[in-house]
Amino acid sequence: MKKLTIIFLSFSFILGQDMIPRKYKMRYSNFDSSAYRGLKTNIIGDIVPQTDTLLWLGTGSGLAVLRDTLSIYTLTSTKEIGDGQTSTSTPEGAVSALAVNGNSLFAAFAKSGDNITIGNGLIYSSNSTGNSTSWTYFDQLTDTDADSLSPFAKRFFRALPITVKEANVTYDASINGNDIYITSWAGGLRRYNIITKIWQRIPLPHDSDLALNTCNESSYISTSSGSILKDFYLNPRDPNDGGNHNHKAFSVISYSDTVWVGTANGINRGLIGAYGCIDWTHYTSAADGLTGGFVVDLAVQRYKGYTIIWAATVLAETGESNGVSYSIDGGDTWNTTLLGERAYNITASDSIVLVASKTGLWKTVIDDPADIAKPWAKYKSAKQVLEVGSTGTYRIDEILSDEVVAVSYDKRPFYSSDATIWISSWDGLARAMNTFGGNWQIYRPNYDPKKAYAYPNPFSPYEHNQLQGSGYVHINLNVKVSFVVKMDVFNFAMEKVSTQEFDRRSTSTGSFKWNGKDDSGRIVDNGVYFIRLEYDEKVEWIKLIVVK
Repeated sequence: MKKLTIIFLSFSFILGQDMIPRKYKMRYSNFDSSAYRGLKTNIIGDIVPQTDTLLWLGTGSGLAVLRDTLSIYTLTSTKEIGDGQTSTSTPEGAVSALAVNGNSLFAAFAKSGDNITIGNGLIYSSNSTGNSTSWTYFDQLTDTDADSLSPFAKRFFRALPITVKEANVTYDASINGNDIYITSWAGGLRRYNIITKIWQRIPLPHDSDLALNTCNESSYISTSSGSILKDFYLNPRDPNDGGNHNHKAFSVISYSDTVWVGTANGINRGLIGAYGCIDWTHYTSAADGLTGGFVVDLAVQRYKGYTIIWAATVLAETGESNGVSYSIDGGDTWNTTLLGERAYNITASDSIVLVASKTGLWKTVIDDPADIAKPWAKYKSAKQVLEVGSTGTYRIDEILSDEVVAVSYDKRPFYSSDATIWISSWDGLARAMNTFGGNWQIYRPNYDPKKAYAYPNPFSPYEHNQLQGSGYVHINLNVKVSFVVKMDVFNFAMEKVSTQEFDRRSTSTGSFKWNGKDDSGRIVDNGVYFIRLEYDEKVEWIKLIVVK
């Protein structure tokens, strides 16, 4: 998955409210005692189920795991780990890629540099399902200046060495048997063999090439250094610098003898041959009708004898558009849907396809895979409604974000007799209590239930929690008695700018929040504001900084 680390790292880490039903029985009480109990941030970019009960989360503050519906742990991170070493700790930073296969798990990390994202290491475990996992750590993969001739499938190809970790971020990974494929943008497509413990760079077609055959002997010339791929140079620089956008690899899926790779110039289907050689076919927006050349996610759907490849395709050049592209015939032809939607992540299971996008979560049900007409429906934003005993009131939480960053369709019976939908956002993790999304369970970091506060703070109504055209700041309160909570907002001169009431007897009220606007609908000026809250026969004051 997914794919958003450049944005991911620009957000501040937000603490929020964790309102979770208590009806679920704890199963793992002796998990690694060094792990942090709970989430450390509301920013979650990846969701990956594993075995019967585990759910791995790639967050803006490290790798987390949900071991049942209650027990979330954020794994301990450290700087004190070297290449090839094993550790129970993970690298520091945000998780930029996650992949599982059986009991195995791979994760990649990234951090912010000076106006650029930096790859910050990779980890792998052949058994990540126990109470404590030992990880094999790899430094972010780089080359030396001498690595201009890359070994591949017992032969060689010429390549520009990638010697830095800047813009060399692993955005996606796929585990296929004994091989782990990763895409690292400027670092390109690489492969790790679990048995030989060797990393290899993998060549991809030039921008102008429709194919690249690396399995044919005729594709090579014999030299004193060995057989070298003819008329080929791997170079992820921009074309005006002599490079190729198709060598900037972003997304990958692999299975059996096939690997699919999304790049900054389309989609590549690879058929794996002897010794790991790959014959590629290159599909582009211009030649094959993809909505856009920038392919940020790939997914495979198997249904009624069809293998359908789905791609989140983003406009890269004039004349392209955002949307979703898909093929039902192995890439021979491509169709498009959800035109105009900025898709982030796609998941498919049986007849169900779910797309996480900038405007929300989309769903289609495919009865006939050969029918190219795809009717889509969009879920309402996630809202959790819990009735408070027999008081006639509700405790309500909301995901205050239109954007759904990642989605997972979870058919494991531990969570539901029906399928469960997981979504992540810049404002927390949520699980649909049914497949229709009528009610959700929302997961947030730990908080002090006795303390009233606003988050994020400072708050930008143009950047934070964008929902239906407005930005919101959360107001955390532990209301016990009052039916109605009254909120007044004052500027630094103690002039009232906004008044609002929340009726806890109505589910339409939503969570406690403020959109940064005065009573006339104008976004307030930058500055310090004071929020006065009246409830439970007391008054609470919160100081909030607004920065537009």
